[in-house]
Amino acid sequence: MKIFSRSNPAPMLSASDQHALLKDARALLTPPARRLFLGRGLTVGGLAMLTGCSITNSEEADQALMKISRFNDRVQGWLFDPKALAPTYPASMITQPFPFNAFYSEEEAPTIDGQGFFLQVSGKVARRDIWSLEQLSALPQEEQITRHICVEGWSAIGRWGGVRFSTFLERIGADTTARYVGFKCADDYFTSIDMPTAMHPQTLLALTYDGATLPRKYGFPMKLRMPTKLGYKNPKHIVEIYVTNDYPGGYWEDQGYNWFGGS
Repeated sequence: MKIFSRSNPAPMLSASDQHALLKDARALLTPPARRLFLGRGLTVGGLAMLTGCSITNSEEADQALMKISRFNDRVQGWLFDPKALAPTYPASMITQPFPFNAFYSEEEAPTIDGQGFFLQVSGKVARRDIWSLEQLSALPQEEQITRHICVEGWSAIGRWGGVRFSTFLERIGADTTARYVGFKCADDYFTSIDMPTAMHPQTLLALTYDGATLPRKYGFPMKLRMPTKLGYKNPKHIVEIYVTNDYPGGYWEDQGYNWFGGS
């Protein structure tokens, strides 16, 4: 989580953004609920007061939570600094072993033939060539030792190597004015990120872990590594990347998780 202080202030919103932010907040909160929200914070009881519905009415509660989640996405997007770097660590701090995490067991992780693998690109890109692992490995490579933060409350430090994602987007002629980059994975997972995060200097199309070929359990043939995002935003076993202006959602995001998912 980014801490703001006098020496590290939060980015200033434009007048139009401030107006939109206040408008959205007012739309979410009726006048009595605004005072209760400020006084008590958002709890299950607070949610009932915010929405004016019974917490036993799951459909209305889910709709209210989704509105608040999308509102939070907009705030996180405004506060995101595309130039601010996440902390990096010495090799001595790498977590051993780095944890496996997915919506299935480690034994169920997909097995992919690297020799016959080709990455698909689609959407708002100038070049829709397919990419082999050999071609991706021939692009400029870099490494980072950064912290993976899981929404479940744990974190771990790992060493990732691969292609800076902004470099890859430039190679495929991606329209970097588009809003989203989406990912489809061999394990049926899918997610999407905002373009400023895609272009962040620490967003990495990871091909290796700790100096060796990316293991199956960590996402072979490739994963997206973003230390500025929570773990569920870092897709593994990627088979297709696409650029779009249409909101793509995601596996967990469509179930109510915050879409922006900043760490």
